[in-house]
Amino acid sequence: MRRFMDEDFMLYNDTAKRLYHRYAPTLPIFDYHCHLSAREIYENRPAENIAQLWLGGDHYKWRAMRANGISEERITGSASDYEKFEAYAETLPYAAGNPLYHWSHLELQRYFHIDKVLGPSTCREIWEEANAAIQSGGFTPRRLIMSSNVYGMCTTEDPADSLEYHRKLAEEGFPVKVLPAMRPDSALEIEKKPWRDYMRKLGSVSGVEIRSFQDLKNALEIRMDAFGASGCVAADHGFERFMWAPVPEAAAEEIFRRAIEGEDLGQEEVDAYKSALMVWLGREYSRRKWAMELHMGPVRSRNTRMVACVGEATGFDSIGDHPLAVPLAAYMDELEKTRQLPKTILFSINNRDNMVLATMAGNFQDSSVPSKIQMGTAWWFQDHRDGMEEQMKNLANEGLLGRFIGMLTDSRSFLSYPRHEYFRRILCNLVGNWVEMGEFPEDETILKKMISDISFYNAKAYFDV
Repeated sequence: MRRFMDEDFMLYNDTAKRLYHRYAPTLPIFDYHCHLSAREIYENRPAENIAQLWLGGDHYKWRAMRANGISEERITGSASDYEKFEAYAETLPYAAGNPLYHWSHLELQRYFHIDKVLGPSTCREIWEEANAAIQSGGFTPRRLIMSSNVYGMCTTEDPADSLEYHRKLAEEGFPVKVLPAMRPDSALEIEKKPWRDYMRKLGSVSGVEIRSFQDLKNALEIRMDAFGASGCVAADHGFERFMWAPVPEAAAEEIFRRAIEGEDLGQEEVDAYKSALMVWLGREYSRRKWAMELHMGPVRSRNTRMVACVGEATGFDSIGDHPLAVPLAAYMDELEKTRQLPKTILFSINNRDNMVLATMAGNFQDSSVPSKIQMGTAWWFQDHRDGMEEQMKNLANEGLLGRFIGMLTDSRSFLSYPRHEYFRRILCNLVGNWVEMGEFPEDETILKKMISDISFYNAKAYFDV
């Protein structure tokens, strides 16, 4: 029997062990999609305790605690930090097979050098040992990022965000690239009540009074220029249901006019507005050589009672099942007709869509960038061993695994970087198994390049940072 999470954790054949230990651990990390705060990185305040590092904003852990019957007071409520940590320690022994079990212990091992298994009997001991490490220093955002060997990251920012802290980090010479990725969801969500207020906010930041669809595009263009000046290389979009309802420009203007004047819109009009804006945005991304990330499928904030109590993005989202293939293909084709389809990364939260995305990518590849259209890594509810293996096998079956841009954290935690180690171990085990089964050659030059490229170099080249 192997020791729990030893040095060969998740490596089940000799080739996998060799590939991982020789090549993977020392490679830098390029985290091209995350939700870390540039302000927190700039201000660089140390955490007070492990609960603040682990449990603040981590809806993965919150969902697990709720499933264990923990009261909300001990999750997001007024309980002390220790009581919240204790609640997580009570929950973890029930989480066999959940990636949280592995991520949590990887973080204890890598950052705190704690090999103990977290549970009720070890809770107080680990709390004190971890907090002693925190008090000794080295647990500021910047130190955690640098000690994790992070080369760069793209933080998700609204077009109306100031980007002040990205600029300050660059001016100070912080050695890790902290780049903004633009996420214009609020500009697209014309059906939501805050949209009109957002138009005023965006107008104020951009210096454009937004009274028409053309005004909106002018304002967004100004903001894209500002993002570009701060090093932006990507734009990110989230869709519960991907839409395609093309209309002439005049029709989009009329829909915008009615919405800005407070009229209600039907679903067809909402879809038409979003389609028109997405076509314009896609062309702008192409012109700027940005990558477009399409995250599709989550059903958000479904427990409306709890969302009203504790807020949005607190762990009440799940997998959706809207049809994807036809509208996505039509949208990409519209951009490709004029050769203005940007580099595009396709993510679906539903593994049902894996082969849809793997085959869709093959429709639109060209010579401008190797694997210009990427099937994105296993995302959100799929970022576990089964999901990652399935995603990579689907990609390998239909595309070029060796051109894959690999893992992202999608995280709000400065301790999330061992998830890249988790991914690299799974990658090495998958490839190692193919080698040992005689399905791929035991050519060290090819294997080293594959593991190194997927772990880091492909993403670095794809985003051109």
